[in-house]
Amino acid sequence: MQLDPIIASLYRIGAIQFGEFTLKSGQTSSIYINLRKIISYPELLRTIADAMWQKVKDCQFNLVCGVPYTALPIATCLSLDHDIPMIMRRKEKKEYGTKQLIEGEFKAGQRCLVIEDIVTTGSSIIETVTDLENNGLQVIDLVALIDREQGGRETLTKKYHLYTLFSLTDILHSLLNSPLIGQEERGIIQQFLVARSA
Repeated sequence: MQLDPIIASLYRIGAIQFGEFTLKSGQTSSIYINLRKIISYPELLRTIADAMWQKVKDCQFNLVCGVPYTALPIATCLSLDHDIPMIMRRKEKKEYGTKQLIEGEFKAGQRCLVIEDIVTTGSSIIETVTDLENNGLQVIDLVALIDREQGGRETLTKKYHLYTLFSLTDILHSLLNSPLIGQEERGIIQQFLVARSA
């Protein structure tokens, strides 16, 4: 597999790291993907947003919503570049003012594309989708940059269409064949892939 320019850029900015990490799901992993870093690299952010747009441009939707917080800049990029209204789901309901959970203009029955950075178990997407649906919106399509292949895809595709740019396996195979990584990282990747296929 050729090294995709997005994967190369993510590695160069330190968004793909090797070591010992605990994921949001509570699982431990020797590979950590920190996509929060992309907000400091506008060109990469726009490239990622554009690649995700290519996956979903033929889908029907009136609104976009990023899963808080890492996917919000990607959703903003898509909204601006393609003139599609964006809404935001709060992680916590406001206890003052309008007490809204979903911010922005929308009408019941509108269809919303949900954007995520990484799918692990799928729980973050489900939380967002549930709140959108409880507010009368329709969600059919989901798009994410990376599928960690830890059960999220299987959970989400029971009810929704999920589009992803890369699986974790794609990324690791791509890096494994590149001159970017050192011997130690190569060993971690090989060990990870062997353990995963066991």
